[in-house]
Amino acid sequence: MNLQDVITADNVNLTNCDREPIHIPGSIQPHGILLVLSERDLAILQISNNTETLLGIPPENLLGQHLSILLEPDMIAAITGCIQGDFEHLNPLKLLVRALGKSTEFNGVIHRSPQNYLILELEPCNLETVSSFVNFYTLTRGTLTKLQQVSNLSELSAIIVTEVRKITGFDRVMVYRFDTTGSGEVIAEDKLEKLEPYLGLHYPDTDIPKQARHLYILNPLRLIPDVNYQRVPIISSSPSPPSSPSSSSSSSSPSSSSSSSSPSSSSSPSSPSSPSSSSSPSSPTPPLDLTFSVLRSVSPIHIEYLKNMGAQASMSISLIKNNKLWGLIACHHHTPRFVPYEIRTICEFLGKVMSLELISKEENENLDSKLQLKSIQTKFIDTVARSQDLTDALVQDRATLLKIVNAEGAAVCLDGHLMLIGKTPKESDIHDLIAWLNGKFHNYLFVTDSLPQQYPPAMEFKEVASGLLALSITRISNNYVLWFRPERLQQVSWAGNPQKPTKIEPDGSLTIFPRQSFKLWQETVSGTSSPWEQYEIDGAMELRSAIVGIVLRKADELAAINLELQRSNNELDAFSYIASHDLKEPLRGIHNYSTFLLEDYANVLDGEGISKLETLVRLTKRMEDIINSLLHFSRLGRQELNMQLIDFNELVKNVAEVFRMSLGDANINIRIPKPLPTIRGDRILLEEVLTNLIGNGFKYNDSHEKWVEVECLESQNQPQDASPFWTFSVRDNGIGIRKKHLETIFRIFKRLHAPGKYGGGTGAGLTIVKKIIERHDGKIWVESTYGQGSIFYFTLPR
Repeated sequence: MNLQDVITADNVNLTNCDREPIHIPGSIQPHGILLVLSERDLAILQISNNTETLLGIPPENLLGQHLSILLEPDMIAAITGCIQGDFEHLNPLKLLVRALGKSTEFNGVIHRSPQNYLILELEPCNLETVSSFVNFYTLTRGTLTKLQQVSNLSELSAIIVTEVRKITGFDRVMVYRFDTTGSGEVIAEDKLEKLEPYLGLHYPDTDIPKQARHLYILNPLRLIPDVNYQRVPIISSSPSPPSSPSSSSSSSSPSSSSSSSSPSSSSSPSSPSSPSSSSSPSSPTPPLDLTFSVLRSVSPIHIEYLKNMGAQASMSISLIKNNKLWGLIACHHHTPRFVPYEIRTICEFLGKVMSLELISKEENENLDSKLQLKSIQTKFIDTVARSQDLTDALVQDRATLLKIVNAEGAAVCLDGHLMLIGKTPKESDIHDLIAWLNGKFHNYLFVTDSLPQQYPPAMEFKEVASGLLALSITRISNNYVLWFRPERLQQVSWAGNPQKPTKIEPDGSLTIFPRQSFKLWQETVSGTSSPWEQYEIDGAMELRSAIVGIVLRKADELAAINLELQRSNNELDAFSYIASHDLKEPLRGIHNYSTFLLEDYANVLDGEGISKLETLVRLTKRMEDIINSLLHFSRLGRQELNMQLIDFNELVKNVAEVFRMSLGDANINIRIPKPLPTIRGDRILLEEVLTNLIGNGFKYNDSHEKWVEVECLESQNQPQDASPFWTFSVRDNGIGIRKKHLETIFRIFKRLHAPGKYGGGTGAGLTIVKKIIERHDGKIWVESTYGQGSIFYFTLPR
């Protein structure tokens, strides 16, 4: 990384402040002392460069020394006893620090840094503060009672700002809530009467960089007693690497100091050096992490921001909801103001109490309207859950479908069919919107109150659909419910112009500065709707659960029907096979005995007797053909397909050769207008399909020149994703089929002509063809003009 790429307190600006490493500033605020201790032996490895001011001892005289140079043995023992545990129950320590023959009382706050150093921070004691449980209870008892008695967020926020201001004495205390975009709004305020109000004002998300928001979660209270403070650098000796809590202790004798004689020549303020050695040069260690420090120095950008607001001191208390930063209790004072650790602890405690109350109090906002909406949602969802038809369930009560989320329009898309309710965009716009939404659902949900910002084409219909709440019913089907809200022009009151002032530098780069004014600045926002409340979103998700219940119930019913159909088909196949097989034996006997009678007794019988025997032989032959067809049809449902790659050109040529051999070359023609594709299927069965269809084209044909044409309707170069099926046609110039028979010709044993006409037949051929195509996951249909010919179409998977 180039040096100019490193963001420090000296080069930070609003252009790069989101990359400023504010947890490693290398300095502290001057109202206390910071010591970095070796966990192994409590040697002072680093120290803030202000000990001479507060203790009268130059920091160089303390670096490398054991902590006992400042503290009594009982305090050393207390700290040592907590090294393997938690320091929270120990803080703050009342410490008497020895310096120049006198003792000074400090509040000591100790914690372990992320780098496993022990950090001890010393703040001068405020003699007026009484640190005791009784005092803590007295200051919090009344506030806690008030917080528990209120019913909603507005009242909760109003009480907390009043109580925190009363405890701390700040000129202004505010509750600042973040929205989903990161911007914030002041929702409660208690202040000096003469101050300009900030209540209701909005602040852009850029006012608090993301790394600062992260630190607000880790370190819930932040104090800046004086914005005009001078940063105090942290200087270091040559320490040993920090030991992990489980490391074994070594000698506790103090380390010798290797610091320079003056701060200006000491090690870098922001990074301690690694252990020095006579045989090898020291190597740098990471900068000191002050994430949990109470004295940590503040970003210059934040200091400038506070000065522009007219604040000379500030304190912030984090409000955490579901492990996320919900907002802040922000305190400002117009002169320097130090808040003792005991008071800060009370404020932090109240912030945690409010954080715990946030969920219940937010739910109680607009409770009457929420309860009314919940009743509507419950009744509608119950109706949907009991419905047998999904479409009817959703659209039978159109007004309620809108009410359950307080929308003014809705679109229900089921299997590609669109139903519009209320004020909505055009159908074509909704289809485009649904296509855009694919892949943007999170947990089956997409919600926005500013659709045109995310989907620019929505600017065309923002008047009816600036807000969108969309549900995806299942991942495998294109079924959706979309609710729309119209545009609502909003007057947003900002604390000053949110567009911060800029300056073009000599190199052409742009530098952004904190805004100078925080006076009311109003902006008209278009392309947005009223926001979707969480209870409305929850109602939509409950509706989805009910819809999924219908889908699953229908799927179960369909599965049961399919199972029953499969069982019935299996039984029918078995019956057909057994019946056909058992009938053939007696039928063959009748046929044989009738033939014997004709051969042996023809000279005895008269003409009528011979005619009757010939009819009996003919009928038994026809019966045998029917039984054979039925047997073949029943086998088709059970036999495994022998799937292989087949050149359809060769398949047609093989069938054509058989017809030329059996019918001769005269007056028949089988044509292939263009090359046919290679397909995957059962060669024998597909050859039977072509034989039957081509044979019918010649059989049912009165033309002198008979022809059949086999064609594939798709190009072989067509992309695979264009259609998953090939579509073939078999066209003839035969007698055609009357329109009234087109729906029945695939029924088994359905004949359109007398048995003796057009060469006879059993009427099972087209039924068998249909069965074969369906076994290949295709379908077959016919178009015909009576007297001119027919076209049979069938599909096969690519």
